[in-house]
Parts: sequence; structure tokens; C-alpha cells
Amino acid sequence: MTSAITIRPVRKTDFAAWLPLWAGYNRFYGRAGPTALADEITAMTWSRFFDAYEPVHALVAESGNGELVGLTHYLYHRSSTRIVPVCYLQDLFSAESVRGRGVGKALIEAVYEQAREAGCDRVYWQTHETNTTAMRLYDQVAEKSGFVVYAKAL
Repeated sequence: MTSAITIRPVRKTDFAAWLPLWAGYNRFYGRAGPTALADEITAMTWSRFFDAYEPVHALVAESGNGELVGLTHYLYHRSSTRIVPVCYLQDLFSAESVRGRGVGKALIEAVYEQAREAGCDRVYWQTHETNTTAMRLYDQVAEKSGFVVYAKAL
């Protein structure tokens, strides 16, 4: 990774720079056009980062020239198999211009550090089975759990 990248908590003044990354992340997962997230969801997601009563946190990767080039969102929750909370890394995205330069790894490692500081002993996430590029990184920084995710829209 280039030393010009800084990982830091998102700031309220970052919205305009965060939004294209968020849109890129959602496009990657097919949430664009008619299937795009409603603006209300984006607004609520953004507001949660700054609400002390919400468990949703955000970090961004900032280049040396001040451009945001990556994001990660994560949250802490209880587990029935642990006394301490666990950390779910929900979203991770880097701009195409910096892919392969260590931004994703730096964001993951920053979440690890935040989770340690919060008293967690586990960080986990999921990705789509077709996201083979990201999985090459994930295989280097974590272990596959072997669990399959099921979901049902209600």
C-alpha cells in the first residue's frame, strides 16, 4: 500500500466524497437503476455513523491529496456463543483507481484494531460467491468459516 493512504473515521463533512464510494459499492452488488437503494436508506445509513445510540461505524481511506478512495462500515453485536461482543464488517469498498494497492487490507486491519479496542474477539463478514478478486485478499487476512448464509425478505 502506498504510504499516502490514511485510514480514519468518517466525518460529517465527508458526505459528498463518501457518496460516490457508497454508490459504487451498491452498483457492484447490483443495487443500481431500478434496484437501487432508496435515498432514505442512504440518508439513514449516513446518519447512523454519527448517532451515539447506533452501533454502526464507518472508516474511510483517504489519499495523500485528500480524496476518499475507500470505505468500510461495521457494527458490534452480542453473540450466543461468546461473552464479549463480535464485530460484523458489513461493507467494504475501494475505488477502482486504487484496487490492488492495499487499501482493502488496510481498511480490514483498521476494523480489526477498532474491534480489539471495543473488546471484541472476532470480526467476520460475508461476500458474494462471485467476488473472487476480494476473496483472494480475504483468504490472506482471515479464515473461511464454512458457513453458508441464508436470507428471506419479509
